[in-house]
Amino acid sequence: MSEPIALAFEDRQYSLADLDALTSGMALDLQQRGVGVGSRVAVMSSNRPEFVVALRAIWRLGAAAVLLSPAWKRAEVDHAVALTAPTHAVGDHPVLADVLPMRHLDEPVAPGDTAHVPVDPGADAVLVFSSGTTGMPKAVRHTHASLAAAVRQWRDALGLTATDRLQIMTPPSHILGLLNIVMALDTGAWIRLHRRFDIDAMLRHIESDRITIEMAVAPIALALSAHPDLERHDLSSLRYIMWCATPVTESVAHAVTARTGVTWVTAYGASELPVIACNDLDGARLDTVGRAVDGVAVRIASLETGEPLGPNAEGEIQVFSEAVMGGYLPESATSEAFSDRWYRTGDVGTLDADGWLRITDRAKEMIKVRGFQVAPAEIEAVLHGHPGVEDCAVFGVPSADGEAIVAAVKSADSVGSEELAALVADRLASYKKPRRVVFVDDIPRLPSGKVLRRVLRERVMSACAKSGGNCGRPTDQ
Repeated sequence: MSEPIALAFEDRQYSLADLDALTSGMALDLQQRGVGVGSRVAVMSSNRPEFVVALRAIWRLGAAAVLLSPAWKRAEVDHAVALTAPTHAVGDHPVLADVLPMRHLDEPVAPGDTAHVPVDPGADAVLVFSSGTTGMPKAVRHTHASLAAAVRQWRDALGLTATDRLQIMTPPSHILGLLNIVMALDTGAWIRLHRRFDIDAMLRHIESDRITIEMAVAPIALALSAHPDLERHDLSSLRYIMWCATPVTESVAHAVTARTGVTWVTAYGASELPVIACNDLDGARLDTVGRAVDGVAVRIASLETGEPLGPNAEGEIQVFSEAVMGGYLPESATSEAFSDRWYRTGDVGTLDADGWLRITDRAKEMIKVRGFQVAPAEIEAVLHGHPGVEDCAVFGVPSADGEAIVAAVKSADSVGSEELAALVADRLASYKKPRRVVFVDDIPRLPSGKVLRRVLRERVMSACAKSGGNCGRPTDQ
């Protein structure tokens, strides 16, 4: 009797035995290159089976994987490598190959036999990146224990079993893609990986692969609701669609349900603490992000005093969980992320007496673009490098797919919006490119120099409204 298939990719299929054999061979290769217990290995890869093999091989050797986004440009990779100091690299991206000697994932894996190194639960398993408001991304350290707790919590929240079938289109460097891959293989569920998001491929494979749970970030949800032939696809295998990474746009979710009969569930998490809350699988309340999952405690703290507040009071969402990160790199950033061992999300919300959690605002200044966190200061640093920019500030405005990036620029020069947007696109990942560049007379700041982003946002949006919606020429995205 043949082994059941665990992973599919294009026309290739792999059983767990296949993956284990490839993992052993890859581990031997990496071991011969010097990877061992405590090593850090940079991984920059598209979504492919070889990524899964490399990740499992790194863990087999007692090393930690540093996951770099395949959307990043050289400056972002240089920063991440300097911060985490990996000694080895594996991937399929030329940018990483220019920075470190890289074992390319296209190289064949020879059969090999490597023993599992006993895993220290407190040792780092993976480092992912979460942008901070002060500039370039911070590295988030997850130990084997915290990642295992997150996998267990996510599996229980989804009601996932070995009979479920998923497809994964989100980048494996993002905590959501990583968690889904590890969880599915750990549970024995079937998964299909896709190199990139394609709405038509997604719909075809829901039908042909009989997918039972579909993961959707905002762009995927929008593509579903706008698809002209949505009704022609058989989506009856789906138990539900999970909306992740950004708050639900209820009109979009309801439009898809009206056309297909498939219902939605929403969840809430962060790179630092992957699983916080999830809706009931039956009868989800999409005006909330659900209730704290088993093993997680949520509280609301006063924005002024930090003291815990009662039901329905608005304040910062704080979380206590064994799945919380081990800390940041740089280490100096870790202490301010916690309040008496409670993780400070930076999100503002309310928690009612029945435990339903609502997000109402963000205390941090991060911009959520298509599920990715973008630090305004990172874009501002690029814009300040242009000789025609006297001052600038970046902020987010509501958009159908989360938030759109707006750059407000003070300039005495005749620099154009397209030129500035192209400068950002050349230096940073494409999703960090401003959707709109607005020219202003001044950038409001405190005496300390801190940008008053909320004041600036309100001023720009008010001017936009008064001019009939013309608040600067949108850039081509």
